[in-house]
Amino acid sequence: MKSQFLPKAFVVAAVLTGLAGTTCLGQSKKPDKEGYVSIFDGKTLDGWDGDPNYWRVEDGNLTGEITPDKLLKSNSFIIWKGGEPGDFELKGEFKIAEAGNSGINYRSDRLTDVPFALRGYQADIDGKNRFTGQNYEERKRTTLAYRGQKTTINPYSGENTPEAIRSGVKSNAWTGLNVTGSLGSSDSLKTFIKSENWNTFHLVVKGNHLQHYINDVLMSDVTDNDTVNGKSKGLLGVQVHVGPPMKVQYRNLRIKQ
Repeated sequence: MKSQFLPKAFVVAAVLTGLAGTTCLGQSKKPDKEGYVSIFDGKTLDGWDGDPNYWRVEDGNLTGEITPDKLLKSNSFIIWKGGEPGDFELKGEFKIAEAGNSGINYRSDRLTDVPFALRGYQADIDGKNRFTGQNYEERKRTTLAYRGQKTTINPYSGENTPEAIRSGVKSNAWTGLNVTGSLGSSDSLKTFIKSENWNTFHLVVKGNHLQHYINDVLMSDVTDNDTVNGKSKGLLGVQVHVGPPMKVQYRNLRIKQ
């Protein structure tokens, strides 16, 4: 008869693997009644990878701050280590100082030559609410939809090089976008955003359809038909942007895949 007891080394390895699977994601296991799973525990940065000079937990909030003695040379992200979501919905809340500039990146690549840098789609957020809610592609095609725009991005037929892609950008917007509808003027939508206070966000990302909501109001809507530059999955992270001293906070971050 074979022994019913597993080798001690196997048991220890299994336990360590289980613990790693629990802590590295920094999230709860059980989805809520809407199917969302928490990805930030409100206590630690478990499951996230960022520069501790700029990211910490403060009063239960994921906090990014630039101070006068620690100014940035390039945008810095804290990156979720829980996978590369493809189709998903992400909900949470943010509060940003008036001088602040931030954003939520998704379906993104991590750069190898710049520390804590992401390249990809971004739900833009800024303290003056000039850009909050728009779809901006970090380090690539730039603006894909300003706040209030419903756009369709044309298929790309140029060379797949950084230089060729940069040539398709004019006035910090992608020349291959077509405005196909209006969600309201940028100024009218701005009135739904609270300055230096908590706002909710909701990203709905399905296939090539990307929607950004702030306080339950649809701010931008992109259909991306560019299969060369667009991505179907990738990393998720939040940003502190190069500029003056600033502070941004996030809380109640949860995802449904």
